[in-house]
Amino acid sequence: HPDPSCTHGKMPSHQWPEAWASLQKTVVTLCLLCSTSLSPTRGQARIPLETVKLWADTFGRDLYDTVTKYSGSLLLQKKYKDVEPSLKIKEVDGLELVRKFSEDMETMLRRKVAAVQNLVEAAEEADLNHEFNESLVFNYYNSVLINEKDAGGAYVELGAEFVLEANAHFGNLLVNTSLSSVQLPTNVYNKDPDILNGIYLSEALNPVFVENFRRDPTLTWQYFGSSTGFFRIYPGIKWTPDENGVIAFDCRNRGWYIQAATSPKDIVIVMDTSGSMKGLRMAIAKHTVSTILDTLGENDFVNIISYNDYIHYIEPCFKGILVQADRDNREHFKQLVDKLMVKGVGVVGQALSEAFQILQQFQEAGQGSLCNQAIMLITDGAVEDHRPVLEKYNWPHRKVRLFTYLIGKEVSFADRLKWIACNNKGYYTQISTLADAQENVMEYLHVLSRPMVINHDHDITWTEAYMDSKAQSMALLTTVAMPVFSKKNETRSHGILLGVVGSDVALRELMKLAPQYKVSPDQAPRYPLTPSIPVFLARGARLCLFEYRSYLPRGS
Repeated sequence: HPDPSCTHGKMPSHQWPEAWASLQKTVVTLCLLCSTSLSPTRGQARIPLETVKLWADTFGRDLYDTVTKYSGSLLLQKKYKDVEPSLKIKEVDGLELVRKFSEDMETMLRRKVAAVQNLVEAAEEADLNHEFNESLVFNYYNSVLINEKDAGGAYVELGAEFVLEANAHFGNLLVNTSLSSVQLPTNVYNKDPDILNGIYLSEALNPVFVENFRRDPTLTWQYFGSSTGFFRIYPGIKWTPDENGVIAFDCRNRGWYIQAATSPKDIVIVMDTSGSMKGLRMAIAKHTVSTILDTLGENDFVNIISYNDYIHYIEPCFKGILVQADRDNREHFKQLVDKLMVKGVGVVGQALSEAFQILQQFQEAGQGSLCNQAIMLITDGAVEDHRPVLEKYNWPHRKVRLFTYLIGKEVSFADRLKWIACNNKGYYTQISTLADAQENVMEYLHVLSRPMVINHDHDITWTEAYMDSKAQSMALLTTVAMPVFSKKNETRSHGILLGVVGSDVALRELMKLAPQYKVSPDQAPRYPLTPSIPVFLARGARLCLFEYRSYLPRGS
């Protein structure tokens, strides 16, 4: 605690007028000095050099006296002199410091990876032993409904008593460290058979959550995000809807889920803006494009082409190229999509040709993700014969997947769009309402993940640093995530992704390992430490995450 009598603490109020007067004097002197640096104008007398030197000396003395008097530097020097005999200089081995920091960080992060691997094994084993039951009736702890009562004082369905206590380790949030709870977005039905069966088998994760936390008390949130939309989180919490009563959080749109569930990808979105797309169809198409953009991450590359009588890059600066799908570019694309207008007749053949050429050029130049490539065709119908374009650019190897989205309730062109998708290793879906977009768009992720699922590539994914919002708390962290696959013999060849498990690592926990008291801010570690772990670097207020190739997404 500071000593009120120390002059290097807060300045006493009676000294303020004196300090202010000194500063005013210094400022006036400085202004005079600055004015002499200007060339004299006509009729203005030139100031002698000796006078300027005198002003400079006066300014320097005044500034030194003011800073010395009010900064407490003399007192600080005296205190240092008093303890100087007991001080000594000790040489620090910088390499040894870095090596120790590296080992401690690697040990910590390996524990996080081990916890996630335990969850993957438990989830896949639970699925292997579970038989799907279409009529399953099962009560679970719904994060929104827990502890809620009806008018008669009885707990509502799926809202049983759920003990919650404030926990400092979890930001003083009310949590239950004995159980997990389940959150579902508003657009996912909480009694759907797929949902109920998935939640039922994922109950097997509860003891694993608890045991992981017992073994490693530095663990924070652990969770399982299902491909069907539910989100099991430990420790259990109560989830509060927004002011409109909506739960917008969907785990399948989160960066950790997308990066773990799919490989990096190059995407060209081809959007129909012809006259037939007016009204509700255009609103649905815009929402579909926005939803696709939400499924992309910083390892992906994207561009958007609209077409009617002609083809248009919605951002002319990005003509003929792909850009990284980072947050800024995604938001920029969304703003441009909102401004699109409909007119003319759709000429989709030219748009598809342009999209194929972009992907081909990037692949040949070794640019982009160097992994999956796909075209998303969003239209209310296709009247042209696409075979010549497909034969020229994509057959017979079909390196580019083509996903087709039929907008509106009209089904006249459904067969043609299905044919395009099925003959180009893609997927067809119809989006009739705004509410359909979320679930139908997510299907393309399942298709892109199939090769990885069939090969059972349990790659470990580390996300870039981001602000947490999943538990309605805010903290800068990274997530380690792994995909969960179905191991049943009858589904193994289909490549079924069950979901993604993950665990958060707060940057503050990593920074605790750094021997900051032994190094100056400019000497803090700013480079990769070991070849097997991601490294967080701190310099001032900037935090970055570097990933080594062993943890980079596939295809990088």
